[in-house]
Amino acid sequence: MTTPVMRDPLSEADLADWGEIPTMIEGHSMTSGKLLYKGEDGRSECGIWLCTPGKWLCEVTADEFCHFLEGRCTYVRDDGEVIEITPGTAAFFPEGWKGLCTVHETIRKVYMIR
Repeated sequence: MTTPVMRDPLSEADLADWGEIPTMIEGHSMTSGKLLYKGEDGRSECGIWLCTPGKWLCEVTADEFCHFLEGRCTYVRDDGEVIEITPGTAAFFPEGWKGLCTVHETIRKVYMIR
């Protein structure tokens, strides 16, 4: 197997339609993305992900590291912690994290789930 590489994730345009967020509260956040790698276990993966504006319930089902490349959003954990996301923000969301996500401007991130 060759090493998976994505040279310019900010400009990557060949993205698949991954549908609407299923837990919408306001708006219609649509997602798209491209896998860079998917593990044989079917659980671990990494790639690029885009999401359009809206507000939705978020429940993290596996550890996820994200580096946000563009856009703005706000995550509010169930205990009240507020995480403001802007371009350049890196964040780790542990399995079991629950809260609200409000996407103000379409976000693009590279991510890894394990």
